Amino acid sequence: MNKAPLDIVPAPVFYLTEEHHPEGSTMLGFWLYIMSDCLIFAVLFATYAVLGHNYAAGPSPKDLFELPVVALNTSMLLFSSITYGFAMLAMQKNNQRGTLLWLAATGLFGAVFIHLELNEFYHLIVEGAGPQRSAFLSSFFTLVGTHGLHVTVGIVWLITLMIQVAKKGLIPENQCRLMCLSMFWHFLDVVWIGVFSIVYLLGVLG
Repeated sequence: MNKAPLDIVPAPVFYLTEEHHPEGSTMLGFWLYIMSDCLIFAVLFATYAVLGHNYAAGPSPKDLFELPVVALNTSMLLFSSITYGFAMLAMQKNNQRGTLLWLAATGLFGAVFIHLELNEFYHLIVEGAGPQRSAFLSSFFTLVGTHGLHVTVGIVWLITLMIQVAKKGLIPENQCRLMCLSMFWHFLDVVWIGVFSIVYLLGVLG
C-alpha cells in the first residue's frame, strides 16, 4: 500500500535570511576597544612616570638610549601611517592593486620598526640592562614592549586583510575591516609619539 506523501513544511523566514551586522555597530564596537586600549597605555605611562627615575644605582636613560636610532625607528612608524593613508585613498577609488601595494609598504615599515625595537631590547639585555635590573627598566620594557606587541598584532592583521582583499576584492566588509585597522594603526602611531617624547627625549635631554 502506497503511503501518502508527507507535506513539506517551509522553513521559517529567519532560517532563510542571513543576519548582517550594521557597519555602524562594528565601528562603535571598535571605538570602544580603542578606548579600552587608551586606558591600558594610560596606566603604563603613569607607571613609568612613577618608576622612571628609580635606577637602583644602575644605568639611566642617558646611559642607554641612542636618540638617532630611536628617531630612525620613529620615522619608520610615521612613514607606515602615511602609506596606510595612501592605501585608504586607493580603497576609496576602488583600486584593489593600489590598496594592496600601499598595505604591503605599510607592513614593511612596521616590520622594520619591530626589528629595530627588538634589536634595542637585545643590546640592552646583553649589556645587563634587562627588565629585572631596576624599576625604571621594568617599566620601560613593559611600556615599550606592550606597544611593540600591538604593532606585531597589527602586522598580522594587515597580512590577513591583504589575503582577504586579494581573494574577495574591496567588498564592503573588507573596507570596514580596513577602516578599523586604520584606526588601530594610527592610534599606535599617536601612542609611540608619546613614548618617544616622554621616555626617550625627556629621558636623554631632560
